[in-house]
Amino acid sequence: MWRARRGGSATIRSGSTEDAAAGTHPGRLPSSRASDQETIGQKAILRGRGGGMARTLISSGSDFERVAGYSRAVVDGRWVFVSGTTGFDYAAGTIAESVEEQTHQTFRNIAAALEKAGAGLKDVVRIRVYLSEATDFPKVAPILGDYMGDARPANTTVVCQLVDPRMKVEIEVTARR
Repeated sequence: MWRARRGGSATIRSGSTEDAAAGTHPGRLPSSRASDQETIGQKAILRGRGGGMARTLISSGSDFERVAGYSRAVVDGRWVFVSGTTGFDYAAGTIAESVEEQTHQTFRNIAAALEKAGAGLKDVVRIRVYLSEATDFPKVAPILGDYMGDARPANTTVVCQLVDPRMKVEIEVTARR
């Protein structure tokens, strides 16, 4: 028997020293072996630790996700974490000039990621909005209300510089399925 610490309490798990040496013990963190990750379409499924639920990584297909080493969204149990998302139309590789159209496209991108995760905008419990200009807030706020009015998630809006000067808005959300 192995003892593993989880959340401050001890749990007992069965396993042998051979399991531990081979890295297959249920209490051991997943390794980088290919067998620990499966890719299905644009989703990567990571096996859960110690028999827990699997994490699902969702991609939009953007090359930047691969380069920067992140996922468009991560599903962990009932939680869905959507990375900061901008108004780029990934299929066309373009971004609109207006903050209003960028905000609409951002929500289309977020909705697509949530759909792949088995959730929707109605499931959003937390939203963070990053604006490049404070003067854009009165233009963006009603659009936020249109998309988030039913969910009414906790919201933080921050004015900051964004990575690409063409970007005027970036939004990240957390949802619970």
